[in-house]
Amino acid sequence: MALLTGTERPTPGVLEVITGPMFSGKSEELIRRLKRARIARQRVGCFKPDIDLRYHRTAIASHSEQTHEAAVVTPDAERLRELLFADGLVDAIEVVGLDEVQFFDEAIVPLSLELVGLGKRVILAGLDTTFANEPFGPVPALMALADRVTKLNAVCMVCGQPAIHTQRLGQSRELVVVGAAGLYEARCRAHFQPYVEEPAEQMELPKVLAHA
Repeated sequence: MALLTGTERPTPGVLEVITGPMFSGKSEELIRRLKRARIARQRVGCFKPDIDLRYHRTAIASHSEQTHEAAVVTPDAERLRELLFADGLVDAIEVVGLDEVQFFDEAIVPLSLELVGLGKRVILAGLDTTFANEPFGPVPALMALADRVTKLNAVCMVCGQPAIHTQRLGQSRELVVVGAAGLYEARCRAHFQPYVEEPAEQMELPKVLAHA
């Protein structure tokens, strides 16, 4: 079997992960990078899960009201793969952006690496921990495999110190309760109070959300 030479292999892309608590500017940073890629005349494909339609139905939107057009997809990595590879879409784009990656299943990890292997720049943004201070979905694995990880801090809404936690306000213990100000706050270690006080099994996305 003939071996591929260096010139025949596609130049590997890069995997970038932007993470941190709510209100830390993850979506804003993703939007900034995607807009810079477009200024550089790179072809960008941007996606967001249909779970989160708080600010805009067809765009990534930050809490600071910045937006970037995005295709809305179900948080199922295999369906996203089908979309990317349908009609040669993956060949037409150079940069893939994905917001709220924590809502996707674990198959988003090999899909991301597959895209990187095809020479794409893959930029993913999402929460790294849940309101109960547990690793959130595929994000920790993506961070471990990324070329570049940007972990952002928010501002604690109690004391003003750097915040790394997302505090849920209210009694719900469901993993996914979509909301922003009024339902969640950014908190520092000193003022974070998880509702799950004892170690528990990792919570999973409801199947109706994960595979709708």
